[in-house]
Amino acid sequence: MRELALHILDIAENSISAGASQVKIYVNQNTRVDQLCIVVKDNGKGMDDELISKVLDPFTTSRTTRKVGLGIPLLKQAAEACNGSLTIESQPGEGTILTAKFQECHIDRMPLGNLADTFLTLLLGTPDVNFVLDYQVNDEVFHFDDSEVKEVMDGMSLTDYRVIEYLTNTIQTGINETNEKAIQQGVNYAYN
Repeated sequence: MRELALHILDIAENSISAGASQVKIYVNQNTRVDQLCIVVKDNGKGMDDELISKVLDPFTTSRTTRKVGLGIPLLKQAAEACNGSLTIESQPGEGTILTAKFQECHIDRMPLGNLADTFLTLLLGTPDVNFVLDYQVNDEVFHFDDSEVKEVMDGMSLTDYRVIEYLTNTIQTGINETNEKAIQQGVNYAYN
């Protein structure tokens, strides 16, 4: 994978496969401490310590469509190559928290990519799951909780073109405005 947004998509899909009814995605670009932190938290079935160690092994996967699971090990390798880390906290029946940290300005850090499209793909692909996105650059935060939208849709499908247009504009505008406000406050760089 060439961008972090695709790793986020892969991890969120793992959460869905684990039976999560809620997936929270946090992306924090803190230029003050030169760190990009990505957290994906779910309320799925969780994992014990043995399964966590297997998940970090590229030759283990719970999927039946392939025999290797490279997503998390590749993300871990990418984080460590950029002076960062990857941790997984989980308990059976309590969900999972995956945290990946990168040195923000490291020359080898892959770009964040299109976070808005990734989040929209999750929303439209699994409408029965509640998705929350918190995107932060220093003190500027964009928060989006799809349950608020679903509540006012009054039975409208998420795949209705008007809903897709609204979601696309809202999410992309929120991310863009967060970046713009951070730049106005003197941030030297904010990637999208």
